[in-house]
Amino acid sequence: MRIRVLTYNIHKCLGGLDRRYDPGRIAETIAHYDPDFALLQEVAQNSRRSNYETQVDRLGDMLGLRHRSYFTNVRWKRKGEYGNAILSRYPLTETSNIDLTLPLKKARSVLHARFRVRLGKGMAKSKTKTLHVFNLHLGLSGAERKIQLRKFLDSHPFAGLDHRTPILVGGDFNDVWGTLGRKLLEPAGFRGMKNPLRTFPAYAPVRALDSIYVRGNLQLARVQSSRLKVARSASDHLPLIADMEIFNSV
Repeated sequence: MRIRVLTYNIHKCLGGLDRRYDPGRIAETIAHYDPDFALLQEVAQNSRRSNYETQVDRLGDMLGLRHRSYFTNVRWKRKGEYGNAILSRYPLTETSNIDLTLPLKKARSVLHARFRVRLGKGMAKSKTKTLHVFNLHLGLSGAERKIQLRKFLDSHPFAGLDHRTPILVGGDFNDVWGTLGRKLLEPAGFRGMKNPLRTFPAYAPVRALDSIYVRGNLQLARVQSSRLKVARSASDHLPLIADMEIFNSV
């Protein structure tokens, strides 16, 4: 069965160049690719600059994705908060947050969600498969990112999952040099893009900060970065869009 996943640092719905608050541009960008799952980072709520909107619900309603999970990473006393979110066509069976924060560093985490995905849409007797989705946002320094990724690989529930279980890991890795996957994820059984795609800054991307990796009975078929004109102004990142195949046996 083919599924589509989008990962996107939405920058609190603030334009990367004009700094204008406009959830409509983010929703237009996401809607164009019609994903089954949207993994979003820097999703704000209770912020004056974002009209005190709960962005996970505003975007979910605009996109018709009614299954949602959100956890806060960063809180300001007067300026609200932001964190990671997952929007989905499929019902959630479980969701949790894995704290990756290091002492004296900005709060970071991985948002985990578990779904039951039907293999063979429209078939009354079709089988279902459990899919684990992890949406992460790593730190700004190289040493910090390595520690955080090792912490994730040792965390529950990931560390206890069978090697055949379909697992998707995506998000803003802040991976300036494009080496994290090769050094840490591939030895843990993950597969990613052969050639990282540049996503930052959105108006003229030079860095491949965002990534998608899979493990188990899940295969990447195609990964692309957005070329939409609206995406170049909607956020300071471009989204990555991945088509993948989930299958029932190795």
